[in-house]
Amino acid sequence: MTNPASGAAQKISESLDTLPRLQVEPNWKYLLQEFEELYRYLPAGGSNRIAGHQRKVREAIARLLRGNAFVRPQPPAHKPVTAHLRRALDEGRQGVLAPTVRALDAVEQHLSWQWGYEKVPKGLQNSYAYAELAGTNGPIISEEIILGVVLFAPNCTYPAHAHQGITESYVCLSGAVSENHQGVYVPGSMIFNPPDHLHRITVGARNPALLAYAWTGATQDLHNQKMVFTRSRK
Repeated sequence: MTNPASGAAQKISESLDTLPRLQVEPNWKYLLQEFEELYRYLPAGGSNRIAGHQRKVREAIARLLRGNAFVRPQPPAHKPVTAHLRRALDEGRQGVLAPTVRALDAVEQHLSWQWGYEKVPKGLQNSYAYAELAGTNGPIISEEIILGVVLFAPNCTYPAHAHQGITESYVCLSGAVSENHQGVYVPGSMIFNPPDHLHRITVGARNPALLAYAWTGATQDLHNQKMVFTRSRK
Protein backbone atom coordinates (compact mmCIF):
# COMPACT_ATOMS: atom_id res chain seq x y z
CA MET A 1 0.00 0.00 0.00
CA THR A 2 1.42 3.40 -0.99
CA ASN A 3 2.00 5.96 1.72
CA PRO A 4 -0.07 9.07 0.76
CA ALA A 5 2.39 11.41 2.43
CA SER A 6 5.34 10.03 0.48
CA GLY A 7 3.33 10.28 -2.72
CA ALA A 8 2.55 13.94 -2.03
CA ALA A 9 6.20 14.65 -1.26
CA GLN A 10 7.19 13.02 -4.53
CA LYS A 11 4.74 15.19 -6.47
CA ILE A 12 6.12 18.33 -4.80
CA SER A 13 9.65 17.23 -5.67
CA GLU A 14 8.67 16.55 -9.27
CA SER A 15 6.96 19.95 -9.58
CA LEU A 16 10.08 21.68 -8.21
CA ASP A 17 12.24 19.94 -10.77
CA THR A 18 10.36 21.75 -13.53
CA LEU A 19 11.24 25.17 -12.12
CA PRO A 20 14.22 27.30 -13.10
CA ARG A 21 17.00 27.98 -10.61
CA LEU A 22 18.85 31.10 -9.56
CA GLN A 23 21.68 30.38 -11.98
CA VAL A 24 19.39 31.00 -14.95
CA GLU A 25 17.45 33.80 -13.22
CA PRO A 26 20.32 36.22 -12.54
CA ASN A 27 18.19 39.21 -11.53
CA TRP A 28 16.79 37.27 -8.58
CA LYS A 29 20.27 36.06 -7.72
CA TYR A 30 21.65 39.60 -7.75
CA LEU A 31 18.81 40.74 -5.49
CA LEU A 32 19.58 37.97 -2.99
CA GLN A 33 23.22 39.00 -3.04
CA GLU A 34 22.23 42.58 -2.25
CA PHE A 35 20.15 41.42 0.71
CA GLU A 36 23.14 39.45 1.96
CA GLU A 37 25.23 42.63 1.71
CA LEU A 38 22.66 44.58 3.72
CA TYR A 39 22.80 42.10 6.56
CA ARG A 40 26.59 41.88 6.43
CA TYR A 41 27.52 45.55 6.49
CA LEU A 42 24.71 47.44 8.22
CA PRO A 43 25.80 48.12 11.81
CA ALA A 44 24.21 46.30 14.73
CA GLY A 45 24.71 49.22 17.11
CA GLY A 46 26.51 47.09 19.67
CA SER A 47 23.48 44.80 20.11
CA ASN A 48 24.27 41.09 20.29
CA ARG A 49 20.63 40.25 19.53
CA ILE A 50 20.62 42.30 16.35
CA ALA A 51 24.02 40.96 15.30
CA GLY A 52 22.78 37.41 15.86
CA HIS A 53 19.70 38.05 13.73
CA GLN A 54 21.82 39.56 10.98
CA ARG A 55 24.04 36.49 11.02
CA LYS A 56 21.05 34.14 10.74
CA VAL A 57 19.74 36.09 7.76
CA ARG A 58 23.13 36.04 6.03
CA GLU A 59 23.58 32.33 6.61
CA ALA A 60 20.10 31.51 5.28
CA ILE A 61 20.72 33.60 2.17
CA ALA A 62 24.12 31.97 1.67
CA ARG A 63 22.45 28.55 1.70
CA LEU A 64 19.95 29.69 -0.93
CA LEU A 65 22.78 30.94 -3.13
CA ARG A 66 24.96 27.86 -2.65
CA GLY A 67 22.00 25.56 -3.24
CA ASN A 68 21.05 27.37 -6.45
CA ALA A 69 17.50 27.78 -5.12
CA PHE A 70 14.42 27.19 -7.21
CA VAL A 71 12.62 30.23 -8.62
CA ARG A 72 8.86 29.99 -9.03
CA PRO A 73 7.57 32.66 -11.44
CA GLN A 74 4.51 34.46 -10.13
CA PRO A 75 1.88 36.47 -11.98
CA PRO A 76 2.41 40.17 -11.25
CA ALA A 77 -0.14 41.66 -8.87
CA HIS A 78 -0.68 45.30 -8.04
CA LYS A 79 -2.42 47.20 -5.26
CA PRO A 80 -3.43 50.88 -5.14
CA VAL A 81 -0.28 51.81 -3.21
CA THR A 82 1.97 50.58 -6.03
CA ALA A 83 1.14 53.84 -7.80
CA HIS A 84 3.79 55.23 -5.41
CA LEU A 85 6.41 52.59 -6.26
CA ARG A 86 8.13 54.51 -9.04
CA ARG A 87 8.65 57.49 -6.75
CA ALA A 88 10.00 55.23 -3.99
CA LEU A 89 12.45 53.54 -6.37
CA ASP A 90 13.59 56.86 -7.85
CA GLU A 91 14.23 58.28 -4.38
CA GLY A 92 16.02 55.10 -3.34
CA ARG A 93 18.43 55.34 -6.25
CA GLN A 94 19.71 58.58 -4.80
CA GLY A 95 20.32 57.07 -1.37
CA VAL A 96 22.98 55.03 0.39
CA LEU A 97 21.36 51.72 -0.57
CA ALA A 98 21.11 52.46 -4.29
CA PRO A 99 22.57 49.05 -5.36
CA THR A 100 19.78 47.22 -3.53
CA VAL A 101 17.13 49.51 -5.01
CA ARG A 102 18.51 48.99 -8.53
CA ALA A 103 18.45 45.22 -8.03
CA LEU A 104 14.85 45.44 -6.85
CA ASP A 105 13.92 47.60 -9.83
CA ALA A 106 15.26 44.89 -12.15
CA VAL A 107 12.51 42.49 -10.95
CA GLU A 108 9.83 45.12 -10.35
CA GLN A 109 7.59 43.90 -13.18
CA HIS A 110 7.51 40.41 -11.63
CA LEU A 111 6.52 41.39 -8.09
CA SER A 112 3.25 40.11 -6.68
CA TRP A 113 1.98 42.76 -4.25
CA GLN A 114 -0.36 41.57 -1.50
CA TRP A 115 -2.18 42.83 1.59
CA GLY A 116 -1.85 39.58 3.54
CA TYR A 117 -5.01 40.14 5.57
CA GLU A 118 -8.43 38.61 5.08
CA LYS A 119 -9.95 41.93 6.07
CA VAL A 120 -7.85 45.01 5.42
CA PRO A 121 -8.75 48.16 7.38
CA LYS A 122 -10.36 50.64 5.01
CA GLY A 123 -7.71 53.28 5.58
CA LEU A 124 -4.93 50.82 4.72
CA GLN A 125 -6.23 49.54 1.38
CA ASN A 126 -4.73 52.47 -0.55
CA SER A 127 -1.59 52.96 1.50
CA TYR A 128 0.12 49.62 2.04
CA ALA A 129 1.20 46.39 0.33
CA TYR A 130 4.07 43.92 0.52
CA ALA A 131 5.79 41.62 -1.96
CA GLU A 132 7.45 38.44 -0.74
CA LEU A 133 10.77 37.75 -2.44
CA ALA A 134 11.87 34.55 -0.73
CA GLY A 135 9.85 32.10 1.33
CA THR A 136 7.18 29.47 0.86
CA ASN A 137 5.05 31.95 -1.09
CA GLY A 138 7.81 33.94 -2.77
CA PRO A 139 9.40 33.45 -6.15
CA ILE A 140 12.62 32.28 -4.47
CA ILE A 141 11.57 29.15 -2.61
CA SER A 142 12.84 28.93 0.96
CA GLU A 143 11.68 26.95 4.00
CA GLU A 144 13.86 28.73 6.57
CA ILE A 145 13.55 32.47 5.95
CA ILE A 146 11.12 35.02 4.55
CA LEU A 147 12.45 38.04 2.69
CA GLY A 148 10.42 40.77 1.07
CA VAL A 149 9.71 44.45 0.60
CA VAL A 150 6.88 46.58 1.94
CA LEU A 151 5.62 49.85 0.48
CA PHE A 152 3.82 52.57 2.43
CA ALA A 153 2.15 55.66 0.96
CA PRO A 154 2.87 59.08 2.46
CA ASN A 155 1.06 59.69 5.76
CA CYS A 156 0.32 55.98 6.19
CA THR A 157 -0.24 54.64 9.70
CA TYR A 158 0.28 50.89 9.90
CA PRO A 159 -1.63 49.72 12.98
CA ALA A 160 -0.10 48.01 15.99
CA HIS A 161 0.67 44.33 15.46
CA ALA A 162 3.10 41.63 16.58
CA HIS A 163 4.50 38.41 15.09
CA GLN A 164 4.33 35.31 17.24
CA GLY A 165 7.67 33.52 17.33
CA ILE A 166 9.11 35.67 14.54
CA THR A 167 12.17 37.89 14.72
CA GLU A 168 11.67 40.70 12.21
CA SER A 169 13.88 43.41 10.81
CA TYR A 170 13.19 46.21 8.39
CA VAL A 171 15.85 48.03 6.37
CA CYS A 172 14.74 51.43 5.10
CA LEU A 173 15.48 51.76 1.37
CA SER A 174 13.72 55.09 0.75
CA GLY A 175 11.49 57.52 2.60
CA ALA A 176 11.31 57.85 6.37
CA VAL A 177 9.30 55.98 9.01
CA SER A 178 8.85 55.98 12.76
CA GLU A 179 8.10 52.95 14.90
CA ASN A 180 6.08 53.44 18.08
CA HIS A 181 7.00 57.16 17.86
CA GLN A 182 10.40 56.30 19.31
CA GLY A 183 12.74 57.30 16.52
CA VAL A 184 12.95 58.14 12.84
CA TYR A 185 14.42 55.64 10.41
CA VAL A 186 15.85 56.85 7.10
CA PRO A 187 17.61 55.00 4.23
CA GLY A 188 20.41 52.82 5.55
CA SER A 189 18.88 52.28 8.99
CA MET A 190 17.46 49.08 10.45
CA ILE A 191 14.44 48.46 12.68
CA PHE A 192 14.61 45.36 14.86
CA ASN A 193 11.52 43.69 16.31
CA PRO A 194 12.00 40.63 18.55
CA PRO A 195 9.23 38.00 18.70
CA ASP A 196 5.85 39.17 20.01
CA HIS A 197 6.98 42.81 20.10
CA LEU A 198 4.00 45.13 19.52
CA HIS A 199 4.88 47.78 16.96
CA ARG A 200 3.14 50.51 14.98
CA ILE A 201 4.62 52.28 11.96
CA THR A 202 3.99 55.82 10.75
CA VAL A 203 5.25 57.34 7.50
CA GLY A 204 6.36 60.85 6.60
CA ALA A 205 4.08 63.23 4.70
CA ARG A 206 6.20 64.04 1.65
CA ASN A 207 7.26 60.70 0.21
CA PRO A 208 6.36 57.01 0.25
CA ALA A 209 8.54 54.63 2.23
CA LEU A 210 10.04 51.43 0.83
CA LEU A 211 11.48 48.92 3.30
CA ALA A 212 13.15 45.56 2.88
CA TYR A 213 12.32 43.01 5.55
CA ALA A 214 13.52 39.67 6.86
CA TRP A 215 11.75 37.17 9.11
CA THR A 216 13.57 34.42 10.97
CA GLY A 217 12.12 31.83 13.32
CA ALA A 218 11.04 28.23 13.63
CA THR A 219 9.69 26.71 10.43
CA GLN A 220 6.19 26.25 11.82
CA ASP A 221 6.04 29.90 12.92
CA LEU A 222 7.22 31.16 9.54
CA HIS A 223 4.69 29.04 7.66
CA ASN A 224 1.68 29.58 9.92
CA GLN A 225 1.97 33.24 10.78
CA LYS A 226 -1.43 34.96 11.02
CA MET A 227 -1.63 38.55 9.87
CA VAL A 228 -3.77 40.35 12.45
CA PHE A 229 -3.82 43.77 14.02
CA THR A 230 -4.16 44.51 17.71
CA ARG A 231 -7.29 46.44 18.53
CA SER A 232 -6.83 49.67 20.37
CA ARG A 233 -8.21 49.80 23.89
CA LYS A 234 -11.15 52.14 24.27
